[in-house]
Amino acid sequence: MDCPEWKTFIEKSISQYPKDNVIQIATNDNASSSPRVRSQIFRSFAETPSAPNLPLVISTTDIRTPKVTQMISHPNVELVWWIPSTRQQYRIAGSVLVVPSPNHALHGVCTGILQSEELLRSSLALSVFKSEEFDWEEKRREIWGNLSPYMRATLARPTPGSTLENPDDAKKWPQIIEEPKEGDSEETKKKWEYALGNFALVVIDPCEVDYVNMGVVPNTRTGYTRTGGGKWESQAVVA
Repeated sequence: MDCPEWKTFIEKSISQYPKDNVIQIATNDNASSSPRVRSQIFRSFAETPSAPNLPLVISTTDIRTPKVTQMISHPNVELVWWIPSTRQQYRIAGSVLVVPSPNHALHGVCTGILQSEELLRSSLALSVFKSEEFDWEEKRREIWGNLSPYMRATLARPTPGSTLENPDDAKKWPQIIEEPKEGDSEETKKKWEYALGNFALVVIDPCEVDYVNMGVVPNTRTGYTRTGGGKWESQAVVA
């Protein structure tokens, strides 16, 4: 089967406007039964050669943030992606998998989820990736290597959302983290490993996409639904 039409539209837009890569992901907070939403960066699509019709959407996060436990407890999310340069909006719903460091305490939990029959029934793409023995740790390190030194440094700071008693303490936090070189201090190496250990992938397997194009008059809107066999069906709807 071919690549989904909605994905080709996104790829065309971000190839022209690569800075329009901010998405919002909504989760459910089990503690308060309230929705939570935050902005994240789209990192890449992932697909296997055997199933280009089943692309995964990849973002990243700090494993210490509350969204991680929310995604583990309720592995169904929706993201919205407004691309301002083309005036196009995508709402993408699907199941989610968090991929932490193999050394993190949650790795076993997330690996167990990936192995679970329930997730594999609901996540067609992840089942294909599993059958082809996709190396998620290699992917995690690949994306880590593409991060800016400033972004890496955010993962070596105190836990996001924790109390900051003295705002001046922030001036002492690392500002950049570069890959250690031969001869670098042990402290430099420790900061690199600590930040990498807090780095996790957020992998979304889309099953529904709502695409609105406000860059044309009249505006257009199309709903895409993935069937149980992996085929994408589309239907024009009122914008």
